[in-house]
Parts: sequence; structure tokens; C-alpha cells
Amino acid sequence: MSNPQNKAFPVSWDQFHRDARALAWRLASSGPFQAVVCITRGGLVPTAIVARELGIKLIETVCVASYHDYTSQGELRVLKEIAEKVVALGGPDGAGILVIDDLVDTGKTARVVRDMLPKAHFATVYAKPLGRPLVDTFITEVSQDTWIYFPWDLGLAFQEPISDVSRG
Repeated sequence: MSNPQNKAFPVSWDQFHRDARALAWRLASSGPFQAVVCITRGGLVPTAIVARELGIKLIETVCVASYHDYTSQGELRVLKEIAEKVVALGGPDGAGILVIDDLVDTGKTARVVRDMLPKAHFATVYAKPLGRPLVDTFITEVSQDTWIYFPWDLGLAFQEPISDVSRG
């Protein structure tokens, strides 16, 4: 099995914007949604794009920390719960609430938020196989051993050719 950093999937700002708009197109027929719950921090950018495209004005956050060193998942910690007023809009089970994140990886974060809003519509831009069953809508699936480099994590730098990395 290869190291997750060996299968790199760098995403530019342009590509991410296109993918987030594609997510909005897919979600347009799934609503209406009373509010969006954004899983921070990764869900901030796609939530802004989707909320704009769908005309959703009420945006809430749930803060779940899982990647403490940017390379591996650690213990999950809920740093901020969803406001009760927003949860109440969807009823006790969260129906009518849209939850957005950038990526579902192992599904650990998604499970925590799903427990808070079991009937909410869960959407991500990217999905990996372990977490995919927890998501209702996504745009692109990547293999579990692929590391996605999001545009907010990158600067302009040389990228080694795939053939050089695989020899590594």
C-alpha cells in the first residue's frame, strides 16, 4: 500500500469553485433547505459558494477537529455545537437542513454530525470510499489513499511528475 502523500490530488481555486458550483446544481432539486450547517474549517468555502447559488441566507457552523497535524486523523473533538435555534428549524431529526463539508474521508466527522442531525441532507465536494455511505450528495470520489491538497493549503510550488513520485 502506498503512502497517502504519494497519491496527491492538488485542487486549484478554479477547480474547487467549479466543483462547489456543480455541488450546488446537484443540490438544487433536493431542497428547499431551511439552513446550511457548515462543518468547519474545510466546509467554509464550499458552504459560501453553495449558499450563494441556492439563495440560502441562514448559515450555521459546527466545529469538529480531527486533523491536528494536517497529515493524520486524531481524536475527534466537537469544539462548537450547532445552535439549538438552527437545529429546531429542521425538527428533532434535522430534516430540511443541509450539511456541507469539503471532504468525507473515513466518515468519523460525518458520523458525529449525522448523530446531531440524522435526517439532514449531507453534501461534500469530494468523497473517499470509507466515508461515502454517510454522504447524500458529492461531486468527485477519490481513492482512500489519495491526499487532497486544497487550494487554501497550497502556495505556488513545483509538483513532481507522477512517475517520479511512484518510484520514490
